[in-house]
Amino acid sequence: MAEQRRVLVVEDDQTIALAVRNRLAAEGFDVRTAGDGHAALAEYGRSDPDLVILDRLLPGLDGLEVCRRMQAARPVPVLMLTALGEETDVLVGLGVGADDYLAKPFSMRELVARIHALLRRVERASQLAAEDTIVRVGDVEIDTAARRVFVRGAEAQLTRTEFDLLRRLAERPGQVFERDRLLSDVWGFSEAAATRTVDSHVRALRRKLGPDVVRTVHGVGYALVRR
Repeated sequence: MAEQRRVLVVEDDQTIALAVRNRLAAEGFDVRTAGDGHAALAEYGRSDPDLVILDRLLPGLDGLEVCRRMQAARPVPVLMLTALGEETDVLVGLGVGADDYLAKPFSMRELVARIHALLRRVERASQLAAEDTIVRVGDVEIDTAARRVFVRGAEAQLTRTEFDLLRRLAERPGQVFERDRLLSDVWGFSEAAATRTVDSHVRALRRKLGPDVVRTVHGVGYALVRR
């Protein structure tokens, strides 16, 4: 029997928290919950979850600070929930270590799909870590084994998802990848309504690696620039 995956749900809206907990329990997850930032950190230390679903707006410590502290203690996949809808807020969340985000209101089906996709990426990353490969594209150096990225010798702090997206683009520098394909290859699912997720992560990569690293092909997708 496969080991039961543990998920920590951090949500102050009890109606949403209960609905998410019940759905994930039905999907076979061991679900723990917390209603504020301090309780989330305490439960995180006790239960050592495989994945965290984290609301952006929380009483006490907000979701950004909770995510930052969790990642500093032990890196963990984080799916952030946001009701703000502001791109800058999403980018800040990605910057402190969130791997993906989902805007409220959301469907339980999409939430479950995102969770499974994120867990698959973590497993795939562990398998690929055995491969000792250095990829260089222009001023960017990607150490796929150590999952580290350097720009002109200085290390860039990328989230798990940002790294996976960059590595996928770096497999064929100069080739244009459609948004749907990137969503399928990196996130593990493909829905037209979710392609904005790809756009947000590309913007995060540009902010960390430089504005000219990833090229936009309007109406199509993105390509890593060869120099």
